[in-house]
Amino acid sequence: MSTRTRIAFLKGHGTENDFVIVPDPENTIELPPAAVAALCDRRAGIGGDGLLHVVRSAAHPEARHLAAEAEWFMDYRNGDGSIAEMCGNGVRVFARYLQRAGHVAEGDIAVATRGGVKAVHIAKDGDVTVGMGRALLPEGDVTVSVGERGWPARNVNMGNPHAVAFVEDLAHAGDLLSPPPFSPAGAYPDGVNVEFVIDRGPGHVAMRVHERGSGETRSCGTGACAVAVATARRDGADPAATGVPATYTVDVPGGTLVITERPDGEIEMTGPAVIVAEGEIDSVWLETATGA
Repeated sequence: MSTRTRIAFLKGHGTENDFVIVPDPENTIELPPAAVAALCDRRAGIGGDGLLHVVRSAAHPEARHLAAEAEWFMDYRNGDGSIAEMCGNGVRVFARYLQRAGHVAEGDIAVATRGGVKAVHIAKDGDVTVGMGRALLPEGDVTVSVGERGWPARNVNMGNPHAVAFVEDLAHAGDLLSPPPFSPAGAYPDGVNVEFVIDRGPGHVAMRVHERGSGETRSCGTGACAVAVATARRDGADPAATGVPATYTVDVPGGTLVITERPDGEIEMTGPAVIVAEGEIDSVWLETATGA
């Protein structure tokens, strides 16, 4: 841990996907998994789905090679302390923090992540857009089930696997505490995120999601992108073939995201990013909580 007695933090969320933010431009604060898990604990800590460690790319060994492209590195950690490559909602909140701190202004910025450099746009209306890469659509039929009900699902890979099922009622997804069964068993050897989707109107859908390893979450950025791509194909829209972008409004339990698939295959996600609080972490508490 740092020799300082207190460590600055902020709390933010993007469509209720919430994060502890730890500004550390020169990468001087040690954040072992136990410390991250303690900070993200919703009863004994600050509480969050994950932690955004804000570091200059040049100061972090994993991001130095990206420093010429992006000044800032999102050293993202899951709520259990494990390291993750990317988090779409997290990138939006990360960009909002950089703006609040005066490091960047409205407009286009680049954010380094373990998943590469992400293009981000901070709009005047407050929404933040992040480039999410391209979707892959593996071949083969997939089905998912909840109880006695079963549905065909679209296999979409956004760098992580998704099964998108269109249902009549989101309540049919059940409690989403345990992973919905899928077949064939070999379709997702490492598990899968399962999205259940209903239509709300033209270009407008709503979803619930079981995220592998987490259960139901309030929002999933890659899941919303997968849903938009699957819905576009169901509707007969393929921007690569038509040259016309496809845009869908996707309601998640925590809010609303707007997803656009461009003719070049790139997918952009737009949504809110909110900073709700800032304060200081007591390093004595943190050392005690982590057994340091």
